[in-house]
Amino acid sequence: MGAEWRWNAEHQDAFEAIKESLLHGPILALPNPDRPFSVVCDASDFAIGCALLQADAEGRERVIAFESRQLKAAEKNYPVHDKELLAMKSCVTTHCDTVASSLATDGALAIFFAEYNFEVKYKPGKQNALADALSRRPDYELAHVTTVTSSIPVLIRVSYASDDMCVALLKALGSKEFDDSDKDVSARLRARLHCYAFDGGLLYYSTGSDDPPRVVVPHNDDLKYRILYEAHDTPVGGHLGREKTYSSVSLHYWWPNSYKWVDTYVHTCETYQRVKPAPHAAVPLVSLPVPSGCWQSISMDFVFGLPPDAAGNTRVVGFVDRLSKMAPLAAMPDTIDGEGTDTLFLDLVFRQHGLPEAVVSDRDPRFRGKFWTSIFAVLGTRLDMSTAEHPQTDGQTERANRVLEDVLRSNCAETPKRWIAMLPLVEFALNNAVHAFTGYTPFYVNGLSHPRVPLTPSRPGSGLSGGEEFAERLADISPLAVRKQVDTFCQHV
Repeated sequence: MGAEWRWNAEHQDAFEAIKESLLHGPILALPNPDRPFSVVCDASDFAIGCALLQADAEGRERVIAFESRQLKAAEKNYPVHDKELLAMKSCVTTHCDTVASSLATDGALAIFFAEYNFEVKYKPGKQNALADALSRRPDYELAHVTTVTSSIPVLIRVSYASDDMCVALLKALGSKEFDDSDKDVSARLRARLHCYAFDGGLLYYSTGSDDPPRVVVPHNDDLKYRILYEAHDTPVGGHLGREKTYSSVSLHYWWPNSYKWVDTYVHTCETYQRVKPAPHAAVPLVSLPVPSGCWQSISMDFVFGLPPDAAGNTRVVGFVDRLSKMAPLAAMPDTIDGEGTDTLFLDLVFRQHGLPEAVVSDRDPRFRGKFWTSIFAVLGTRLDMSTAEHPQTDGQTERANRVLEDVLRSNCAETPKRWIAMLPLVEFALNNAVHAFTGYTPFYVNGLSHPRVPLTPSRPGSGLSGGEEFAERLADISPLAVRKQVDTFCQHV
């Protein structure tokens, strides 16, 4: 039996709305190859937009197709007129089958458009609302971008003028600021001129292709002390020793005799002298298999006896990757059970890096409970237990615990109960410090890059420049070379 026919005012309104919508712009028309086409286009700082139009039999312009996209990193640097041409080219390339390939340079754009017979007409922005709206889509725009930069590079630029050697180098390297200077490089310095470069207002020093360029610091004691303070005294610096502090400074900055400066600074630091580790005799360690990759094998241990915070936390659990030496940390109370420890493991290790093949631990009850035994049996992870008589079997975690305690004491000497607030910065300081066994920071071993810190200078062209530069950098990384690096320091772990 057929359904009852109903047509009321609601249905009639919907039908009229459909008819009305078919008469307006959002409805695309079919192209007629016998009629001429027109293109309206526009470009903004972050996107291009265009529309392919054609007049119908009644002379009304109908939209054949819309086109818009974000600008690539290099395209954002184009002059305004080239961005407008790029919008025209994008529409023609997308909707004309005769176009063979995409071209980018000014000359190439001219050659590209020479193949077409068209007339360009200027259309004021108020009359070009269609393309203007497409090129300014809110979802394409980066809103409220805050660029974080350090003041140290600015101070370095200003201080160059008071350093005769820097002035002579900058003049020799073509800096227009010092064209009129009477300072010239000496014969000795000229022989090493190839080690210097001028870029973005800063002077850089590098001894070769395997030595990343570092900012040259002029002869200014206050400026050098400020850099050393940032690398050593701040929570991110962690009041670490001479070698780690020098590695942090020399990663980005260079000046003559900088190692002696670091040595003097660290050994006159009152906080470091108070908390630096005392020499001690170590029990010979039982050799453990060296993992072949990051996070294949980890070790766990606890730091006890910390002042209780508001949540009752009095200890820190550390998970140390046995290859990269990266150590995520977490605070925990005395009353935590095996299930709570498991939750921290899932959050700090498994969620970030997956499941390790082996876990090295002492004989703490948390790790020999039925919960740990059952969960590792289900997941297929082997729990290697240290012997009760020799806790140094898990030597790297014992060492990490001592360094952790030293850094916590350094940062919380005056307010011990602030250790819980300082723990994230302490973890960062440990993972950003060069490890003696690997010769690299844990961050670098894990990700082949160094994280930015307040001391990091900005390089020209860095920042929010799109993914093309990152893709090129990855393409330049040789897996074989990385494997050789890993194998080299694996032999010394």
